[in-house]
Amino acid sequence: MTAPTGRDTGTTDKSLGELVATATRDLSTLLRSEVQLAKVEIKQEVAQAGKGAGLLGGAGFLGLFALIFLSISAAYGISWLGVPLGCAFFTVGALYGLAAAVLALTGKKKLTKVGPPEKTIETVKDDIAWAKHPTRSP
Repeated sequence: MTAPTGRDTGTTDKSLGELVATATRDLSTLLRSEVQLAKVEIKQEVAQAGKGAGLLGGAGFLGLFALIFLSISAAYGISWLGVPLGCAFFTVGALYGLAAAVLALTGKKKLTKVGPPEKTIETVKDDIAWAKHPTRSP
């Protein structure tokens, strides 16, 4: 029976070059993964921003056509009740302006929900912490 040498003969020691190559490959894979995660998150945020912008566009479109077509008709209807025509046009315009403002505020609320890619930021912070101390768990 031979005396133990302190080395496990079932494993091989890697050279410094192999370790650097492995670390470089792992870092490259990690960076690609982070970029992919950022793309997915940003795509979701852009879709949400697009919906908010669409609502704002719809508010403008509806506000314009409502102002043109319905206000004329309603103002003449109100003036038929004895209200001066100028006051009738003002009242109708104010009502449609209020409706457009509600749509605009709803669109703005959707746009303010767009934020930075939080998951990517969190994982990058974890990666940086690991890179500074690779023997510790983040």
